[in-house]
Amino acid sequence: MKLYHEAFELQSKGLNPTFHDVTEKVKEIVEDSGIKNGICVVYSQHTTCSIILQECSHDLNLFGSEYLQQDLVNIMEKIIPTCRTEGQYMHPGPEHIEFAEKTVGEEGKYSLNTDAHLRSVFFGRSESIILVNGELQLGQFGYIYMVDWDQVRARKRVCQVQIIGE
Repeated sequence: MKLYHEAFELQSKGLNPTFHDVTEKVKEIVEDSGIKNGICVVYSQHTTCSIILQECSHDLNLFGSEYLQQDLVNIMEKIIPTCRTEGQYMHPGPEHIEFAEKTVGEEGKYSLNTDAHLRSVFFGRSESIILVNGELQLGQFGYIYMVDWDQVRARKRVCQVQIIGE
């Protein structure tokens, strides 16, 4: 049994959820690992991000979002509206804002991302994909996306890949 790990950075855009197609990068990592049969886990350590498996819809709207991604954002906006003002959600409270300011020097306004935290809970922060004969079992139309639900600012994100197998 062999274990292989690699991480890579992505840049989110801010102002809207950012969908990163990480499919080809994950495939490169699988090839570099030399593992042919096993399990590939794609993971985000960020509590406002998700890893999803979904079809690429190819068509883009005028803002550069795939139609299926925009449909997903529109549905999430109805279920969990974007946090637009302090007090819209219970989180963040004054203690959390103080903690963020003192611990990491983060401005309080950047804590107004409760919608991103709630959305990531719905979709999860990892996906496990079976690896057979060196091929990720994504199906005919499957793509791997890392979604940054946090809209308060652009920033770097880390996507981790861990493969276990033979």
